[in-house]
Amino acid sequence: MNTHSPTPTPAHAPDPSPAAAPPATGAPWTCPFCSLLCDGFDLQDGDPPRLLGSDCPRALKALAAFSRTATLVSPSIDGAPATLEAALDAAAARLSEARQPLFGGLATDVAGMRQLYRLANTCSAILDHAHGEALMHTLRPLQDRGQMFTTLAEIRTRADLVVCFGTDATNYPEFFRRCAPTTDSSVQRRTVFVGAVPPARAIESSSIDIVAGQGDLFDTAATLAALVEQRGLPQPAAELAELADALRAARYAVLVWEPAQLPAHGALIGEALLRLVMSLNRSTRAGMFALGGVDGAQTANAAMTWLSGLPLRSRVGPRGLEHQPLQYATDRLLAGDEVDLLLWVASFGPNLPPPPTDVPRIVLGHSALAAHCAEKGTIFIPVATPGVNASGHLMRADSVVALPLHAIRDDGLPGVADVARALDARLALVAEGAR
Repeated sequence: MNTHSPTPTPAHAPDPSPAAAPPATGAPWTCPFCSLLCDGFDLQDGDPPRLLGSDCPRALKALAAFSRTATLVSPSIDGAPATLEAALDAAAARLSEARQPLFGGLATDVAGMRQLYRLANTCSAILDHAHGEALMHTLRPLQDRGQMFTTLAEIRTRADLVVCFGTDATNYPEFFRRCAPTTDSSVQRRTVFVGAVPPARAIESSSIDIVAGQGDLFDTAATLAALVEQRGLPQPAAELAELADALRAARYAVLVWEPAQLPAHGALIGEALLRLVMSLNRSTRAGMFALGGVDGAQTANAAMTWLSGLPLRSRVGPRGLEHQPLQYATDRLLAGDEVDLLLWVASFGPNLPPPPTDVPRIVLGHSALAAHCAEKGTIFIPVATPGVNASGHLMRADSVVALPLHAIRDDGLPGVADVARALDARLALVAEGAR
């Protein structure tokens, strides 16, 4: 069950066609470097581009990788420079020979993911995101019990109690600003950090408390859920008992969690929090908000679901679609020699290098990844970054809207969708010639 509108169906998905021209200097800009997709700032093209209206450390660090003085690298084959056409030909040849390829990373926008899915159909590939483990912490509870997620707007306008469970939200620096009540709001907000310390960027207008919890996050989540349901527990922590009372008394409570910060089997914590929220909704209003989906993970999973009906960690093969949330994990597949080619996509920056492996690699990535792709067995094709030197769309963390991204300059690099489309066309020619 959702507290917001459902994720758009394929018929309502955004048009993947890129915008024709970048905005002028200082035009409004949507930041692609975390899943909050902040669109209230400006960006001024420069060396590197200059962020206006925010000091978000995540955006500033990411923009530093787009200096004009950085040398634009060429594609490469086994470490040797090559033309784009030669690299595409070589990549298509390796894809045509692969019996079980893995499409990993998947850090791209809607258009890129759409085209990668079509290419996966041609190649019978498995698809998994670089942040697949964190994604599964969210998807497994959804598959087992459903979900009650809220939105950024509902937190801002309705929430009088926000509980940050196991996260300080520092990986999403603008979260508290985005969710702060408006100056004319009558909402008196209390924010509680369970198992985490409030960051310096936490909103000053909110009453802030810290709860240590009871044991590890698994025990704390289970205890808090039991207390909310008013089940008798021997000597529960007084802080948790008070928080449970506050949750039941709140008009609109929100539990914020960060799947990437959870330990192994973190989906169990997600299920406990979901059970807690479901219990609260019997008598009041409550919702969950997952701080996740960076590097296009939210977008890749949404586009995969639109197009196939199944989430990531699925295989498109001769027997149709197969979803295996544990078996199709990238690390497991590579460690077990279960795939014979890796197509790695990382278009948002240099922080997602391809994992080391003995299988052949095709890397579509930010130019700075060239240093990780200069070895035998690797084909590297530099691609444009949505929101900097390419236009496109990304899904926001709350999954209710896909926001447009506008390029600020043209560096002459192809987009992920362009490369995937060219590879698919070459594979079609190979298949036609084999008939």
